[in-house]
Amino acid sequence: MRTGRGTGVPMALGVVAAGCFATSFVLNREMSVAGGSWLWSASLRYLFMLPPLVLLVWMRGGLPGVVRSLRARPWSWLGWSTVGFGLFYAPLTWASRAGAGWLLAATWQLVIVAGILIGGRVPRRTLAVSLLIVAGVALAQTQNAHGLDAGTLARVVVPVLVAAVAYPLGNRRLLGRDGLDGVQRTLAMTVGSMPLWVVLAGAASLRVGAPGRDQVVQCLIVALMSGVVATTLFFRATDLVRDRPAALGAVEATQAAEVPFTLAGEALVTGVATPAPAGWAGLALIIGGLCLHALHRPPTTPRPYAAPTPPEAAAVEAQAPGA
Repeated sequence: MRTGRGTGVPMALGVVAAGCFATSFVLNREMSVAGGSWLWSASLRYLFMLPPLVLLVWMRGGLPGVVRSLRARPWSWLGWSTVGFGLFYAPLTWASRAGAGWLLAATWQLVIVAGILIGGRVPRRTLAVSLLIVAGVALAQTQNAHGLDAGTLARVVVPVLVAAVAYPLGNRRLLGRDGLDGVQRTLAMTVGSMPLWVVLAGAASLRVGAPGRDQVVQCLIVALMSGVVATTLFFRATDLVRDRPAALGAVEATQAAEVPFTLAGEALVTGVATPAPAGWAGLALIIGGLCLHALHRPPTTPRPYAAPTPPEAAAVEAQAPGA
């Protein structure tokens, strides 16, 4: 796989993914305000994701690899997929009842620091730039934080903090597993987390009955835009830089772009207020931090000797997208 040393392409993929991810924050809040159950919002996304993902992976010829990996490591896929997808999305949808999409998107940026800390040793520069992005997120949302009580903030911050740790943890534990690429891994993790979504859908049926038509349509949009398109793009981006911690942290930092995307989306859907000067300053810090991540080129160092690549591994790399 030709990953190169730059981060331009992975960063671009990450920003596009962030725009698609933003649909979750906007539409989950819209569904919550309209009275839709968070249980349906969470479970329907992944139930709707499964058929198009199966079709996509099958058309790319990657379905046998996914099946082999799931059969070989069922408990690994079940456990880490439940963490990476289940403990990520269920808390986010639950939190959408208590706070606006912008508040969730801003708090979600804790995932940047969480991903860096989970990854272990990372250059100080990468950590500093990521903290700059988080500071920009906080500054961008100061105008919106006025008037929110501590209880509301806790009901948003605590579940989103759980999600921010679970998502990179589950993602990294399954990076490169059995040579699966980003699209295959998205399908495998969707299958692995499916028991949780079936349980939540059953609980929703018992508690509130069938979902309304509007909620079904909105969940379908979230499933396609955020679940299929955004997740596969983001996983592809992390696959490209999985052997470089600094670049991986930079790609994960592109998720900060979800904040301006969410603000724009809520302005169209719910009429959220335009950012004040402090808000625009925060957005400038976010964009500046993303640019610093994208433009940074680590110094070239001699590579240590590595044994020749076995034919089986070379075959796996040759099947990956972009190879």
